Amino acid sequence: MDPLRILFVTGEYPPMEGGVADYTCILGRTLAAMGQEVAVLTSAAAGVAPVAGPPTVFARVSRWDWGMWRALDERIASWRPDVVHIQYQTAAFGMHPAVNLWAWRPWRRPTPLTAVTFHDLKLPYLFPKAQPLRRWVTSTLAHCVDLVITTNPEDTAQARVWRPDVVEIPIGSNITAAPPPAFDRSRRRAELGLAADAALIGYFGFLNASKGGEVLVEVLARLVAAGRDIHLLMVGGRTGASDPTNVAYLERVEARIAALGLAERVHWTGHLPAEEVSAALLATDVCLLPYRDGASYRRGSFMAALAHGLPIVTTTPAVPYPDLVDGETVLLAQPDDVAGLTAAVARVLDDPALRVRLGQGAARLAQRFRWEDIAAATLRAYHDALVRRRSL
Repeated sequence: MDPLRILFVTGEYPPMEGGVADYTCILGRTLAAMGQEVAVLTSAAAGVAPVAGPPTVFARVSRWDWGMWRALDERIASWRPDVVHIQYQTAAFGMHPAVNLWAWRPWRRPTPLTAVTFHDLKLPYLFPKAQPLRRWVTSTLAHCVDLVITTNPEDTAQARVWRPDVVEIPIGSNITAAPPPAFDRSRRRAELGLAADAALIGYFGFLNASKGGEVLVEVLARLVAAGRDIHLLMVGGRTGASDPTNVAYLERVEARIAALGLAERVHWTGHLPAEEVSAALLATDVCLLPYRDGASYRRGSFMAALAHGLPIVTTTPAVPYPDLVDGETVLLAQPDDVAGLTAAVARVLDDPALRVRLGQGAARLAQRFRWEDIAAATLRAYHDALVRRRSL
């Protein structure tokens, strides 16, 4: 198969912080290593301190409003891609519907193959009480492109209501298990002020209302009240670049930490280079991810915990995940069940054999999400869609 020229369209890209930013960068580099020519059209903010390519980065869009149509059309005319692939997360596009309707325009249909990866199916904001129109805007994006990709079973089921030929391709971990060469786990823990026999819960990812940050703090409080010497390590940036509601939620979590008197037991790393994120994760005893909507393969933080072979306590998925076996690959409790999550964390800390079994199960599962396999599946989806398009 001849190499393709692939233009990604994304509202966030490194050095902007965000899961879609990292995903697009890693997938683009992997495709480029496989001989494809890859470029990215993204926000102007990504050009402040640009990362070295490949891919080629066009950080040209100041606002993702209706003006993005012209910016994208001009880039297609000048760069002449075979594939235009939108990496869709509505918050990364400022909750504006312009990107949803770009391929719909009946007066100017795009000539390259068009694709979208739905990183979530949250609806763009239009105006109050516009729920039916918001659903139409999102479904229109799915109907008007040649290829629709989802990343997890729950989004696949929803997107197939719109069209049956959705292709599911998972994401991989944004962070590989590769700490600095001189990494010493005991020293890292001592630098946090932990006693040798203290326990350390790890959490990775931005805070927002769906991720259960307040539950996380309540679990820590109950474990401390039970007499445990235990701390919480919050790994990575706090809010990300795209969703302004994250800031308000962070303030709520910080207020709860202060009210419970836990400030000295909660440690924030802030944004870190990838190898330092890896070191921080490997310094923890258990990873607690109390998602309010259930564990999901669309969560980059969850995929990173798998990749690091961590014993993971998380919440029951909203739809069946056959590979998430309670007690084997993860330990599960119901969303918002503080008592259940507390008991699960305590069980992991008190049972070394369980801790090892969960870590090994997570590491085995992570092998299903190698970036080389993800890139190869993406290429197959492009070529299959091109064949379908030529046959019409």
